[in-house]
Amino acid sequence: MLGDPQIWLAFITLSLLEIVLGIDNIIFITILVQRLPAALQQRARIGGLALAMLTRLALLFSLVWLTHLMQPLFTVMGQTVSARDLVLLAGGLFLLGKSVLEIHATIEGPAAAPAVQAAPRGRGGVVGVMVQIALIDIVFSIDSVLTAIGLVRQVAVMAAAIVVAVLVMMWVSGPIGAFIARHPTIKVLALAFLLLIGVALVAEGLHFEIPKGYLYFAMAFAVGVEMLNLRVRGARAVRDSGRPP
Repeated sequence: MLGDPQIWLAFITLSLLEIVLGIDNIIFITILVQRLPAALQQRARIGGLALAMLTRLALLFSLVWLTHLMQPLFTVMGQTVSARDLVLLAGGLFLLGKSVLEIHATIEGPAAAPAVQAAPRGRGGVVGVMVQIALIDIVFSIDSVLTAIGLVRQVAVMAAAIVVAVLVMMWVSGPIGAFIARHPTIKVLALAFLLLIGVALVAEGLHFEIPKGYLYFAMAFAVGVEMLNLRVRGARAVRDSGRPP
């Protein structure tokens, strides 16, 4: 099995797919753990991703249950509604609410943040953040797991790809979080991405498909523009600091 090139090609393809589809999850995790004290952020990030990996593997090995998620539960105004639709709707609405609250706290400043949402403290706060990461990961990973099942029939290959993708997310989530924390405009941009993803999830739950490529292109374009802005502001600050009084 390990000597089959097709197996390795499928493994690499699925790993890249899981990593790309995990970008939105990394953004959510980065914003979420920033509500914790700095000493607890790494623990919540790694613990939440480890729990998310277990939920993804549980979804993968529950193939029959996943197929049942696609079965219609009831009909509303001639439109069938499945358990998957309800999960996407709930996840999208949660992301929209969370993003709006975080944007409000970020723009209004530290004085207004406690009125919006008290920062979680201690062990209970870490556990709460980990649970939120795992739950939202279920919403993000349902489609990716279903896609993986459609691409590859070997469950072991799919499980290995999920583990590799989560390990990569653990590795890059820390530097990404530190970068966002250093640049408030990037944080607002990341929250805008979460709003966009929330809208896409709600739309998908209502059977309005928004191609993922459009979303990722918009994100990449916005990030590229903001990187240019950061370089311009940095060069201007250096130039201004060198001016004689």
